[in-house]
Amino acid sequence: MLYEYPFNERLRTYLRLEQLFQRLLELITRESKLDHHFALATIFELIEVAARADLKSDVLRDLERQKHLLDGLRSNPEIAQDVLEKIMVQLDQRYASLQSQTGKTGQPLLENEMLSSIRSRLDIPGGINCFDLPGYHRWQHLPTQRRQDDLHRWGQCLKPLADAIFLLLGLLRDTGTPQRVAAKQGYFQQSLPPSKAYQLLRLRIDPALNLVPEISGNRLIVSVRLLRPSEDGSTLLPCNENADFELTLCA
Repeated sequence: MLYEYPFNERLRTYLRLEQLFQRLLELITRESKLDHHFALATIFELIEVAARADLKSDVLRDLERQKHLLDGLRSNPEIAQDVLEKIMVQLDQRYASLQSQTGKTGQPLLENEMLSSIRSRLDIPGGINCFDLPGYHRWQHLPTQRRQDDLHRWGQCLKPLADAIFLLLGLLRDTGTPQRVAAKQGYFQQSLPPSKAYQLLRLRIDPALNLVPEISGNRLIVSVRLLRPSEDGSTLLPCNENADFELTLCA
């Protein structure tokens, strides 16, 4: 079972967006109107998270940073240059596509009357009903393919951001080298070199151990406390047993 822990707020936002994009892609492929309702709800969550004023500039800056880092590897004989070139092309494409977008992410969706009405009533318990939104009720009963086509079309304005986030996180995760570590009496701590700015911690633990890692850290130190669910699963209790897991630090 894999757990990830971001070391800064920017990565925290990227991981939230990635999770929402993955959920949206999964829900669109399904056929029930209930799944498509939650696909729309996910689109609205994405718009909410992406509304942060400096998000677009952060993503563009990270794409530019990756291009600069990888450009320095062009003369390295140990690097597969054909693979490197493909990644460089992807970075250029993601940068150009995102930069060409004007206005806030998802702005065209906010100007859609039906979608705007749905969004405004999502926080009302039972607020999405046939007598509240008859137009939406009709849409829910359209053929599956028509609903999927609409969801794909509405999601297009989010695609440049999604493509950039997926690429950046994929490249970041590839920078880490997994290591096997041991938690003595349920606790592990490791100092981090101040000369290297890690952005993401990845922890993989055997689910058969029935343990939950509580991760905390900053640029200088990381700690993991292992917890075990109570018998009824309602709370997490400290584990005082020795256990090992896989740890990956990504910069």
